[in-house]
Amino acid sequence: MSTDNDAEPLSGNARSRVVQSPAALLDTTMDQLRTLIVVHEAGTALGAARLLGREQSSVQKQLDTLNRNFRALCGEPLVLKQGRGKDVLFTGTGLALVELARDTLGDWLDGIHECRRRLGATLTVGTTRFTLGYLTDAAEYVAGEFERRGIELKVVHVRTRDLFGKLRAKEVDLVCGSVVAQSDRSELGDIEVMEWRRSGLTVLTNLSPRRLPGPTVGTRELPSLPLVVPASGLIDRFLRGWFGPEYRDKLDIAAEIDAVHYGLELLRSGLLRGCMLVTRGVGEAAGDGRLPGAQGLRSLELVNDGEPRLEVLVGAFTRRGERASFAPNHPLNLLWNALVEDGARRRKLG
Repeated sequence: MSTDNDAEPLSGNARSRVVQSPAALLDTTMDQLRTLIVVHEAGTALGAARLLGREQSSVQKQLDTLNRNFRALCGEPLVLKQGRGKDVLFTGTGLALVELARDTLGDWLDGIHECRRRLGATLTVGTTRFTLGYLTDAAEYVAGEFERRGIELKVVHVRTRDLFGKLRAKEVDLVCGSVVAQSDRSELGDIEVMEWRRSGLTVLTNLSPRRLPGPTVGTRELPSLPLVVPASGLIDRFLRGWFGPEYRDKLDIAAEIDAVHYGLELLRSGLLRGCMLVTRGVGEAAGDGRLPGAQGLRSLELVNDGEPRLEVLVGAFTRRGERASFAPNHPLNLLWNALVEDGARRRKLG
């Protein structure tokens, strides 16, 4: 759905085609298209009725109407009954119309969402698990204004690996999280950044001081150490940046994990001896005794002594130039300013 006031008008032939659209097509509703999609997904009218919260007779009536109209338009019905208890059979025309219905409804829903977003009726914010607190605190500053104006604030969980992808795809308007960035931030050209802090990585280990003295470890030493690494995410991006996409062939991967806490338990169990890379914030929490499960593990600073120079950038991110295109009281600007204010408060406290 376009919202561009400068869109070119239809040509004469296209305009005539729209004006003379057949009545059977114009009588087709969005509700009927939705029903067709759900019947295809569920397999039967009864299954679709359950998903839609309707009577089976209502769904069947819509199917009968669609069959009648599209038999007249295309020459064959959309679905055929196959007997009691069996899934309906979609004809070639039916399958083609299901795909067209998905695209049509999807385009309308996306267009409506874009209109609401542009006008400030809704705001979608993504956050990782570890930056949810930043958003929660900042949201208190704007909660009253959002409620007064009826602004819908949607919050979605975003994984670090998906952060920029969802932002660039306009699935979210703003994200709070951690990303891997080069020191010159060249990869952030189309992204506006509110930086909260920058840091490197820490190594948590159960290796003896004789095997790994510390207090620092260089990135060039990593190939000689048994490593506990996550399957994906922020640490994975560091390793890809330093050692390439085939880093698993270059490093001694002692274990692959899905969560930090499992890695901690693994090291504490003594089942293997090795090192786990974590963000400096996690390393500091482990060193201060604030990270459950890290007792008995040593924290060593990881020194980036190779290329490229990578860092953890923690902050808020939005599409560059978008805030300037909105009024100062647009929800995106209000929340951004609240995050700035809360960030200043955090720095003052500590």
